[in-house]
Amino acid sequence: MKFLVTGATGFIGKALVTELLENSSEVVIVVREKSNLFRGQVKQFVVGDFGNNPDFSASLLGVDCVIHLAAKAHVIDKAEIAVLDEYREINRILTLNLAKQSALAGVRRFIFLSSIRVNGNENSRPFLESDAANPQEPYAVSKYEAEQGLMNLSGSFKLGIVIIRPPLVYGPGAPGNFGRLLGWAGARFMVPLPFGSVNNARSLLAIDNLVSFIRCCAVHEKAKNETFLISDRCPISTTELLKEIAKSFNRKALLFSIPVNWMVFMARLLGKEADSVRLFSSLTVDIAKARELLGWIPTTTMSEQLAKMVDNEKNI
Repeated sequence: MKFLVTGATGFIGKALVTELLENSSEVVIVVREKSNLFRGQVKQFVVGDFGNNPDFSASLLGVDCVIHLAAKAHVIDKAEIAVLDEYREINRILTLNLAKQSALAGVRRFIFLSSIRVNGNENSRPFLESDAANPQEPYAVSKYEAEQGLMNLSGSFKLGIVIIRPPLVYGPGAPGNFGRLLGWAGARFMVPLPFGSVNNARSLLAIDNLVSFIRCCAVHEKAKNETFLISDRCPISTTELLKEIAKSFNRKALLFSIPVNWMVFMARLLGKEADSVRLFSSLTVDIAKARELLGWIPTTTMSEQLAKMVDNEKNI
């Protein structure tokens, strides 16, 4: 198969392109500016600013499957309406523009990486694909609008749409909070953290499992025009996650306990309410649909993925 990948220079994109190349796939990437990644193993198409409705036609020639990872994840210091407009420019408008051009070029499959935030930010039971959408911030709203536009498009063209809503993805080179936790566990002097009794449950997704699932969706006929929630096999609490990360460095996590409601209150005072939701609330997903419809099961465990992350840290 011939794949076109957007967002190929990002955390997920690099892992995905590497896997596709290792499996002898032909890969082209669309980038805003030339990249030195992949050492000539892929053909690059530089389109400049993604917000200017770029012409993708040259990059789509002969492509069987488009995997659209590129997205806007952060907008800073803007009014809420302006923030939503900026998210929409990339996450909805660019997505639908690329999908329409893909359909016209004869592409058979279009895989869109959305977000579990389309379902909501927390739950008391695992989310299902059949649950009503409940996006609660501009980023999630723009992703959901893109999903709706893609499914409407699938009715007008012979383009099989696959929507994937992953939870937090972790792996070598992971950005954000997970990367910081890895730095905490690998530091020469580990700082004690007050998360010793957080009794929540979070579904996470190893990047190797995500890449495996994307490859499955690219070829499986039953994935066409479906939405999937996926994760690792089992959810984990924040406390247990910290212990697992420390264990991957052959260390014991230094944790002490403070009542969670106190920590939530302090986080709100400091303007870190969103961080407190991710640390203390529960968010789990049910992966039964992926297992039963596609026969997919996670290919790696958390301990295996964390070991790869530790090796990567040591080699940097």
